[in-house]
Amino acid sequence: MKVPFLDYRVVNEPHFAAYQDAIRRVLESGWYILGKEVEAFEAEYAAYVGTPYCVGVANGLDALILILEGYKAMGLMRDGDEVIVPSNTYIASILAVSRAGLTPVPVEPDLSTYELDPARIEEAVTPRTRAILPVHLYGQCADMSGIVPIARKYGLKVIEDGAQSHGAAHGGVKSGALGDAAAHSFYPGKNLGAVGGDAGAVTTGDAELAGAIRALRNYGSDYKYHNLYKGYNSRLDEIQAAMLRVKLSHLDEENGRRREAAADYLAGIHNSAVVLPVVGKANEHVWHIFAVRVRRRDAFQAYLSENGIGTVIHYPIPPHRQPAYAEWRDRRYPISEKIHAEVISLPMGPALTRMEREAVIAAVNAWQE
Repeated sequence: MKVPFLDYRVVNEPHFAAYQDAIRRVLESGWYILGKEVEAFEAEYAAYVGTPYCVGVANGLDALILILEGYKAMGLMRDGDEVIVPSNTYIASILAVSRAGLTPVPVEPDLSTYELDPARIEEAVTPRTRAILPVHLYGQCADMSGIVPIARKYGLKVIEDGAQSHGAAHGGVKSGALGDAAAHSFYPGKNLGAVGGDAGAVTTGDAELAGAIRALRNYGSDYKYHNLYKGYNSRLDEIQAAMLRVKLSHLDEENGRRREAAADYLAGIHNSAVVLPVVGKANEHVWHIFAVRVRRRDAFQAYLSENGIGTVIHYPIPPHRQPAYAEWRDRRYPISEKIHAEVISLPMGPALTRMEREAVIAAVNAWQE
């Protein structure tokens, strides 16, 4: 039996008719940029997350950059200031800090959850530190109960990277409402994924920051032909907003199906060579990715492929080993290096059938290291 890692067509097929209605609604309106659909999605997503403000932007990377640029526009950060980031994140989290003219400071994660380790943060704080940027990796929140008090102690902003955690929660509070601001990616493969293109958003409780980002996303303009800032062209378009409204109404249901699949994996996989994921304390996981660790990962991946099981490695190269950050090549982040050398993601998604889950479990249990 072949089990794809994720089939976008199958995931989106139940929504095809609603997508067509949404697209028709936009086409008939004759308004394609920053119109009623974007306004409606922003209001609906803010209500879902639990923040007063949501600003739709072009993608998740831009969302992070615009938060940082917004704080710079407010005079709270300046070029060269430092932002603490996880050393094992997808590189976009770090690129955003660099692109905003700030200095990323990697800090190691907790090996059990793969999330930024609060116990290691304080030693990285300097007089130039302005923010902590926890990444809610793989679908669960970082340990915000440990991170936020450190940030408050040193007067730092907390910027969530919620690209992989739509609908996740920590201590009953949803991802996107746990810090001062949060960036969200709606890349098609996400739990809340756009269709046919990229999309993103910022959520925050800070009215001034939201206003700055609304201007920055639109050439720095607060009203037509008046430019407050040297801004960007990073706008969520009307068609994507309309389709995201469709997807948002089904997000909790689809996350529930992901949880069912994860529960089957956790209960059914009994191979001592495979390290299963751990859910952090007070977390409600949404299983964007079901990542396991295997010492002989490449052989494991080849074996699963031979048995029809699709996998993806999130992520094979740690940021400090990327050519883009050659200046870090002499640094050592042993926990991140271990994670990046061993981690591999099993099939996961809202359309994963019970037979497919059973096939994955059987194949994983039959693996011999």
